[in-house]
Amino acid sequence: MRLDSPAELEAFRQQVRTFIAEHAPGRKTRAGVRAPEPELMQAIREWTARLYAAGYLGIDWPAEYGGRPDAHPLEQFIVVEEITRARTWPAVGAGTLAAAAIIEFGTDEQRARFLPRIRTCADVWCQLFSEPDAGSDLAALTTRARREGEEFVVDGQKVWTTNGQHADMGYLLARTDSGAAKHKGITAFAVDMRTPGIAIRPLREITGTTDFNEVFFDGVRIPAENVIGKVGDGWRVAMSSLGHERSGVAARGVELVAALDDLLGLAAERKVEDRPALEDSATRQAIGELATRVYVNTAIVNMAQSRMASGTHRPADAQLGKVFFSEINHDLAAYGVELQGVDGILAEGDPEALSDGWWQDAHLYSRAYTIAGGANEVLRTQIAERGLGLPREPR
Repeated sequence: MRLDSPAELEAFRQQVRTFIAEHAPGRKTRAGVRAPEPELMQAIREWTARLYAAGYLGIDWPAEYGGRPDAHPLEQFIVVEEITRARTWPAVGAGTLAAAAIIEFGTDEQRARFLPRIRTCADVWCQLFSEPDAGSDLAALTTRARREGEEFVVDGQKVWTTNGQHADMGYLLARTDSGAAKHKGITAFAVDMRTPGIAIRPLREITGTTDFNEVFFDGVRIPAENVIGKVGDGWRVAMSSLGHERSGVAARGVELVAALDDLLGLAAERKVEDRPALEDSATRQAIGELATRVYVNTAIVNMAQSRMASGTHRPADAQLGKVFFSEINHDLAAYGVELQGVDGILAEGDPEALSDGWWQDAHLYSRAYTIAGGANEVLRTQIAERGLGLPREPR
C-alpha cells in the first residue's frame, strides 16, 4: 500500500504545487464535478493547456504526442491530488477519456488530428454515453447510427452530459447493429458538436446550476473516418478508456480530508448552548465518527493507487472506493448543514449564509456522487459478484 512517497515524488509534488499557485484560474466555489460558468471557460481552457504543456496531464501518452511514458506511475495521482487540495479547477471536459480511446484504438490520422487539439484545449470534449433508459445499464443504449455511404447517420438522445454546453467534440456511443447481442453492435465515434441536427438542452438541477445537459441527435451525419476502433467494437473501446481513467480516484481522499477540515472550522465557529460546538460531546462524537470514515477512505484510496501502479488492481477496487467515498461525502455535507442549526435553511446568495452557502450546495449535490459512475445499488451487486465471488443475482 502507498503510505509515503520517495524523495523524487515529493519533489515532483512541490513542483506541481508551485505551478498551481502561479497559474491556477482561481478557487472553485462549488463542490463536486461542475461545469464552469461561460465567463470562466476561456481561463479554464488556458489553464488546461498549461497543464498539458508543463507535462502534468497526458503523462502516459506516447512520447511523440507529448507524453512521458517513463514517468513514475504515481505522478498522475499527485497532480490530481494537488489540484484538488488547491480547490481549483481540474482540466475541463472529457478530453482525457477520449484521448485514451484514440491512443489505443484510433488511427494514426485520428491521433495526429485530435490529440494536439486536446493538449492545447482547442477542443473541449464531452462524454456521450448515458441515455434516459441506459445509465447504470449502459449496454441498453438505443441511440442508432446507420451507415449511408461514407457517413453514419445518428438519431437518439443522450443525458447527464457534463460540459455539453461548452463542448467542441463529443465521444459518442451509438448502436450500429440492432440485431447483435446487448454488448455487441455498439460503435464509438468522435463527433463535432457543431454538426447540424445536434440540439443541446441544459438541465437545471436542484443546486440551481446547469452542469448537465440533454443532447438530441436528429439525422446527424458523422464521417466514417470518425469511427474510433472497429465498427461494432464500441463496448470494448469504451470499457478500455474508462479503465484508463484512474486518476479521479486520487481526488477522493484529498476532497474528503479538506471537507473534514472545513467541518472542524465550522464546529469551532458555531455555538451549542453558548459554547463552541467543538466543546459539546455529542458534536465531537459525530465529527470523530466522520473523521474515522474519512481516514479509512484515505487508506482505501492509497490501496487502490498502489494496486493500479503495480498492475495488481482487483475487479471490485473501483466500485468499492466509489461507494465508500460517495456515502461519506454525503454524510459530511449533511452534518455541515445540520451543524448550522436554523441557519442551515439559508442558501447561496443569501447574505447571512455561512461560507456563502457552500455546505448547502455540497449537500444538494452530494446525491449525484451516489449515482454518477454507476448507482451505488448496482455497484454493490458488482462488488458481491465480481469482488467476493458470491452467486449472481437472479436475472
